[in-house]
Amino acid sequence: MSKDYTVEEYLELGRDYLEKAIEHLKKQLLKIRTGKAHPGLLEDIRVEYYGATVPLHQVANLSIQDARTIVIQPWDKNMLPVIEGAIVEANLGFNPMNDGEVIRIHIPPLTEERRKQLVKQARQEGEEARISIRNARHKMLDFIKKEVKNGYPEDVARRKEKEVEDMVKKFAEEVEKLIEAKEKDIMTV
Repeated sequence: MSKDYTVEEYLELGRDYLEKAIEHLKKQLLKIRTGKAHPGLLEDIRVEYYGATVPLHQVANLSIQDARTIVIQPWDKNMLPVIEGAIVEANLGFNPMNDGEVIRIHIPPLTEERRKQLVKQARQEGEEARISIRNARHKMLDFIKKEVKNGYPEDVARRKEKEVEDMVKKFAEEVEKLIEAKEKDIMTV
């Protein structure tokens, strides 16, 4: 690192990292289909627009018609085939229907086998978040140990280590809650 941090500053950086890990997990879980229409399912789709590749939401309005239908209304009607092609190319398992005005995407109901695959996928995302949290924990604890060798008081270091453990435990519990909620959402027919 190019800057010398105090233990407090380093732990605050660690907390920020943990919060980002949770935010990343939330975004990844939004992308996992639950059989319900949600604009987040199309978040990663990018389209070619006047020579630049831009996110879909910058060239069209995304809305929910009903529980299983997403409606995409481009601001420029010439974008309809481009958007349709980008959705097909994204290989999300959706079949876009272009009526000349808007594109409708009907979200098919999930089979039991597909639900189990999605639960596995959600658990994998949770495991990646847990790995990020463990890595941050190791970095924070290593930093504290290094500072003790450089003269940081041991009793204060022990309190800081406990603070790190409590912080990590809180974030790990948050991951568990998010994964459980997503599993329940996926398995609800």
